[in-house]
Amino acid sequence: MSHYVYMLKSKSRSKPRTYVGYSVDYKNRLVKHNSGRGAKFTKGYQWILIYKKLFKSKSKALKFEYELKKNRKKRLTILQEYNEQRS
Repeated sequence: MSHYVYMLKSKSRSKPRTYVGYSVDYKNRLVKHNSGRGAKFTKGYQWILIYKKLFKSKSKALKFEYELKKNRKKRLTILQEYNEQRS
């Protein structure tokens, strides 16, 4: 089974937010976040997927998710790389 860690960016231009999560179906999870049925933090915003990483084991995925949630510098690097690709 595939396990994903993903990072979302809010579509809000005033103050962009990021969210890191885990799922076995990141596409369906993004739909849930955008429909207000996702995590409490994501409610009230529209989100776009900016990063995903595939893992073969759930434990490795959850460990990476925890590390990425705590590592603000890494999240900013991913966000900057995404912004550079778009320009």
